[in-house]
Amino acid sequence: MSGLQIKGLKIMKVVNSLKTLKSRDRNCKMVKRKGRVYIINKTNPRFKARQG
Repeated sequence: MSGLQIKGLKIMKVVNSLKTLKSRDRNCKMVKRKGRVYIINKTNPRFKARQG
């Protein structure tokens, strides 16, 4: 499922597996918050993703 765009706002991708997304950029970090797994990237925010 790809990210959606609503009125110019970027929405993160929701995916089944984050292993491949983590290796897209060297600044990507995996974070667990509230039972969900997120990929965050402060230098390039378009790589953000969520699992769960």
